[in-house]
Amino acid sequence: MRDVPWWGVLSSVATPVLLVGGWTVAASLQPRFDPIADTVSALAAQGATDRWVMTLTFLVVGVCYIVTALALRPAATAGRLILLAGALVGMLVAANPEHPGDAYPIGHILVASAGLAGLVSWPAGAWRRGPAVPWGLRPAVAAAAVTVLFALVVWFGAALILGSGQVGLAERVAGVAQAIWPLAVVLSCLWRKNAAPASA
Repeated sequence: MRDVPWWGVLSSVATPVLLVGGWTVAASLQPRFDPIADTVSALAAQGATDRWVMTLTFLVVGVCYIVTALALRPAATAGRLILLAGALVGMLVAANPEHPGDAYPIGHILVASAGLAGLVSWPAGAWRRGPAVPWGLRPAVAAAAVTVLFALVVWFGAALILGSGQVGLAERVAGVAQAIWPLAVVLSCLWRKNAAPASA
């Protein structure tokens, strides 16, 4: 089983840190922002204060996902390609910001949805079978990951459609889960590599 190189470990660790750090800094720059009710996209919307902070965060986090996908050599190629594609499409969110007064920004909705689809579904294409497979890439674990990630996105979508006032919270929980799962898989690969000599 091939190893995850150091730069993939670094990118997988950086993804959730940069995501949470980016939206925290961007939110602190706004004169009025409610992280429970307001979306992350609002931080990069036209008219937001220092919108470049969240825009740059979208781009840098996307690059981290791409680097992780390239480095995640123990995963099946299909899953790596789905993660890479989801990251590339997700980065287009930066090029399609929300606009004031536009309740349904179609371009933004399409690229955000496509990016979410990739970040949710990639474990389904990444799993492998065999005794040497890290736990994060086993079929049952991958299926559970997709189920949880999908459920969190459904919560976000329902909050958005129903206007429950928890859209921001739902989006942030889903975003953190999506960012942490590649890190969990990378750590499972490292754990398997370190455990293998002891079990031999």
